Amino acid sequence: MKRVTVSLAVAVLFAFIASSAFAHFGMLVPDTDEVTQAKRDINLVLSFSHPFEGNGMELVKPERFFVVADGEAETDLLAGLQKASVMGHTAWKAQYTPKAPGLYAFAMVPHPYKEDAENNYIQHLTKVYVDAYGEGENWMKPLGLRTEIVPLTRPFGNYAGNVFQGQVLFEGKPAAHTRVEVEFYNKDGQRKAPNDRMVTQEVMADQNGVFTFACPWKGWWGFAALTTAPEEYKGRELELGAVIWLDMK
Repeated sequence: MKRVTVSLAVAVLFAFIASSAFAHFGMLVPDTDEVTQAKRDINLVLSFSHPFEGNGMELVKPERFFVVADGEAETDLLAGLQKASVMGHTAWKAQYTPKAPGLYAFAMVPHPYKEDAENNYIQHLTKVYVDAYGEGENWMKPLGLRTEIVPLTRPFGNYAGNVFQGQVLFEGKPAAHTRVEVEFYNKDGQRKAPNDRMVTQEVMADQNGVFTFACPWKGWWGFAALTTAPEEYKGRELELGAVIWLDMK
């Protein structure tokens, strides 16, 4: 009986380690990346999850949630958030209706998440772009987040199989040789990875912070460029993630 108990405890421990090893992603996913006369409202869902495996974490109400329309000043959207559930955990949702044609960049800055499995805190600064009425331009301009991925490929209106290229910035400067994790939002669970190594793809940015990745499937893809903050947060290391989401069609 003792041997069975020990074996069960070991199995549970390995299951916990395996589940915590999957990549974390801040998620800011709209129901469209293109506003048209037939589809004028944007419904956005904010969560913190393992998008391929479908494992969620709790997301408390973010520190900031805003939109930048055509490079103008930020519009605060935090008050309009409503509580939701994603993968069985607390998430948030919002609806936004663009008032004019142009480019709409949405961004979420969450509170740092305490990750005991890694003995650190995780904060993923997450953004997504929506084109309104075919007038979305200047998508290559930074939003001014502490860390972010600036798209070098248009972040909407892409075919599956297209290459996405981005530049990682940290405090406004190129973040050389940053590791970028890439994961598919396997919302319906139809995609199966042959092994754990295939769940999360990885690519390294070059000396200018530039990386390239080809997305093979239709659907939403998340890119998380990971940096360790120079300061600690509540006595632990703080992982900063620059996250961007895009829909391949």
